[in-house]
This record gives sequence, C-alpha cells and structure tokens, in this order.
Amino acid sequence: MHETPESETENANPLADLDEWEEDLRRRYPEPDANEEDRKFRDYDADARPSVREFYRLNHRHQTMEFVKAKRAEYLPLKKRSMTVWEALEYLNTLVDDSDPDIDLPQIEHLLQTAEAIRKDGHPRWFILTGLIHDLGKILCLWGEPQWAVVGDTFPLGCQFSGKIVFPDYFADNPDSGNADYATPHGIYEEGCGLDKVTMSWGHDEYLYHVVKDHLPDPALYMIRYHSFYPAHKEGEYGHLMNDKDREMFAWVRTFNPYDLYTKSSERVDVQALRPFYEELIAEYLPGKLSW
Repeated sequence: MHETPESETENANPLADLDEWEEDLRRRYPEPDANEEDRKFRDYDADARPSVREFYRLNHRHQTMEFVKAKRAEYLPLKKRSMTVWEALEYLNTLVDDSDPDIDLPQIEHLLQTAEAIRKDGHPRWFILTGLIHDLGKILCLWGEPQWAVVGDTFPLGCQFSGKIVFPDYFADNPDSGNADYATPHGIYEEGCGLDKVTMSWGHDEYLYHVVKDHLPDPALYMIRYHSFYPAHKEGEYGHLMNDKDREMFAWVRTFNPYDLYTKSSERVDVQALRPFYEELIAEYLPGKLSW
C-alpha cells in the first residue's frame, strides 16, 4: 500500500507568522536586564509553544546537506528578480500575518526600527544599512519556501549536530544523523578551516549574504550571514571550525544581536519621513537594481 510522504501530510508552516520565531528567541534569550530569577529558573523547553516545537521538529528533520545543496543551486544564481533594495523592502512588506494582519506592523517598519536604533547609537553608516536590510532574505517566503527553510537558528551541516542547538533531540530524525562521515564534531571539515568553507543550514541569512556579498564590508557580511547562528554567537559552539578572522568578526555579530532581538516594538514608524535618508544610504553601498 502506498504511504503518503510526511512532507505531504504535515503543516509546513506551523508558526502564526515569522515574528513568532523572533518572539520565541526573546523568551530564550531575554534582555540582559531581565529579572535574573526568571532567567535562572525558566525552563525554556517546557515553556515553548507547540507551534514553535513543531517548527523546530520540521527544521531539524529536513535541513540536510542534500536539501541545502538543492536550495543553493535553485537560488544562488540570483535569477528570481531584479530589484533595488527599497523595492525589496516594499516587496517584503507584502508578507503579512494571515492570522491577524491588523496587529503586526509592516515588515519595513520593524526593519526601520532596528536601523534607527543603530543610527541613534552612533554606529557607522554601513552598520545602519545592515540593520535595515538584514532580514530581506525573508522574501524566500514569498517564493513558496516553508517557514523552516527561511527562519530558525542556523547550524553547520556535514558534521555532528551540537547538543546546544535548540531542541537537539529532533535531529534524530534527520537523515544526516545516520551518515558516518558527519558523525564527529569535525565531520568533513578540518580544524580551523573557517566558516566560509562550512555549509550552513539554508535560510534568509545565507540567501541575503549572497545577494550583497560584493558590496559591503566584512563585518556587515558576517552580521547578515550569521545573525541566526545562535549555537555559535550565543552558546559558544563550533569554535573548532572557526579561523582567526571568524573569531574577530563574531565580535561584530554579537554587537549586532541586541539590535536584532530587542529593538522591534508596536510603535509606528514614519516611513516616508525616513525614506530620503535611507535611499541615500542605500545608494552609497548598494546602488541600482540588484540580482535576487
């Protein structure tokens, strides 16, 4: 008797929207001034929503080396669309919360909140621009990609899955877990090979990195490519795969992380008032139409 494949029966998008993943991140990594007792005694695994658990089950089951190679081949020729950065922001803005589109702010306003917080703190112009664009890779959702292939903590493939990745037990169902070549901490990699030689799980970070990699300084590119690599920049894992440049650049990733996690709010942003400044900033680093 023919059995229906799991991928045809499961709900590929268990989260209410992509923001639910970020809300869960803030529960896992509360702001440093959060109540210390709450942080000490909170049992994240026990408190996680069923939708978040299901999201990570799917992510950990389906993010394999074979899957990532297929997605890189599909997307990294960058032939989906030709858009300016501002056009990409407006395109991402068409991604709404189907469960209640009147509650959440448009995506562009959240990105402007992040960029404005960075600007207020006096960081370099390229840093401000990085805050504005860092989540533009989420347009993958608009091309039919499931949530687990767009957001979620990222991690290396081709080596042993770290026990510090959120919900590590779900990797038991990942076909790569049975591959002997991947069964050690180093797997197919050499000590200190550098993260650029490491295949990461597929999502909005990796995709956007390839769109902008020829235009921005290295710290900006690391922030974009690894801002969801929580097992490394929050949990301290995978240091054995890093080289000296990675370690230096991850200081920037850690500097960026609080802006990524803690600057979004329900307060409205005057997009048109801010647009001239950001159009000028975009023209400085990412002029004209880019290949997406």
